Amino acid sequence: MNEIIPKINPELFLKEVPGRVILDVRSPGEFEKGHIPGAHSFPLFTDEERARVGTLYSKAGHEAAFFSGLDIVGPKMSGFVKKALHLAPHRKVSIHCWRGGMRSASMAWLLQSAGFDVRLLDGGYKRYRAYIRERFNIPVKMLVLSGMSGCGKTEILQEVKKKGGQILDLEGLANHKGSVFGHVGQKPQPSTEQFENDLARIWSTFDFTKPLWVEDESRNIGLVHIPEPLFAAMNKAPVIKIGFPKEYRVKRLVDEYAAINDGEIASSLNKLKDTLGSKNVHDLLVLLSEKQYAAFADKILDYYDASYDYSLKRKSFLRIENISPKGLTPAEHAAEILEFGNCFK
Repeated sequence: MNEIIPKINPELFLKEVPGRVILDVRSPGEFEKGHIPGAHSFPLFTDEERARVGTLYSKAGHEAAFFSGLDIVGPKMSGFVKKALHLAPHRKVSIHCWRGGMRSASMAWLLQSAGFDVRLLDGGYKRYRAYIRERFNIPVKMLVLSGMSGCGKTEILQEVKKKGGQILDLEGLANHKGSVFGHVGQKPQPSTEQFENDLARIWSTFDFTKPLWVEDESRNIGLVHIPEPLFAAMNKAPVIKIGFPKEYRVKRLVDEYAAINDGEIASSLNKLKDTLGSKNVHDLLVLLSEKQYAAFADKILDYYDASYDYSLKRKSFLRIENISPKGLTPAEHAAEILEFGNCFK
C-alpha cells in the first residue's frame, strides 16, 4: 500500500531543490510562459490534449473529462516512469502542476508506485508565484548606482561583486541593457513571469543585513517589468551617481557596440524617429553606414543624456550623492564606489 505523499509549502519545496529533481507536469505552453528555475518540463498532457480535456469538462462535466484524461494518459505511463528514471536516477523528485490538483497528484501516485520518493508542492505553481512575489517586500539596505549612458555601470557592479559586494544584475536577468539598443547582441528576453522567477532565485541568496547594489533602471527593461515592490524600494534607496567625461563614455560605447551589430542598431534607430526627428535619424544612419562610430556615439549621447536628466528628475529618490571616480579601470572604479558607499551604512 502506498504511503501518503507529503504536500509541502513553497519555502520547503525550494529548500529541497538541491537534493531533488523538479518535475513540472503542466502543459508545454504553461511551462514556456514561466516555470520554477531548474524545473524540467514533464507534461501530463500536450497543449492540445489539455485544451481538449478542459473543453470536455466545461461541456460534459468532471466524469467525462476524467475518463478522457485516463484514455490519454494510460498509454504514456511507462514512458513517464522511464523518463523520470533518466532525469532522477536517485528517484527523488518534487512534482507540481498549476494549483496542486489532479495532474500533479496523478503523476505523484504513478512515480511513487514505481519506487520514487515524491514530494508535492501544496497549492502548485500558483502558490509558488504568490510566495516569491511576496518575498520582494523584504526590507533591504539597497544602494542604487546611477549615471549617464556609457559609464559602464554594469561592468562596475560586476567588479563590486568580485570584491565581495552583493549585486542584483537586473539587466543580465532581463537579457537587455535598458536602452533602445539594449537588445543588441543579447539572447531573447524571458517573459516577465520568468524574469520574476529567475529574479526570485537570486533574491533568495542575499543576506539582507548587508547592502545590496543595483543599477538604476526604468520600470521596464525592454519587454519585462521589474516587480512593483522592488521598483518602489529602488526609488526610495540612496543613489550614487557616477560621472565620467563624455569622451570616456563615447570610447566605451564604441568598444562595446561598434562593427558588431550595425544592422540591428540601424533597425533600432527607426524607433527613435518620433523623438529625434527624421533628419537626426538620417544623419545617424549615415554616420553608422560610414563606420564613423565615435561621431555616431557622440551624437546619440546627446539624446540619451537629455533623456537621463529628465528621468532622474521624475524619480522620487530621497538622496543622491555624486562621485567622479579617479581610477582608470572598472575594478578601480568599483573600489572607490564601495568606499564611498560606506557613508550610507
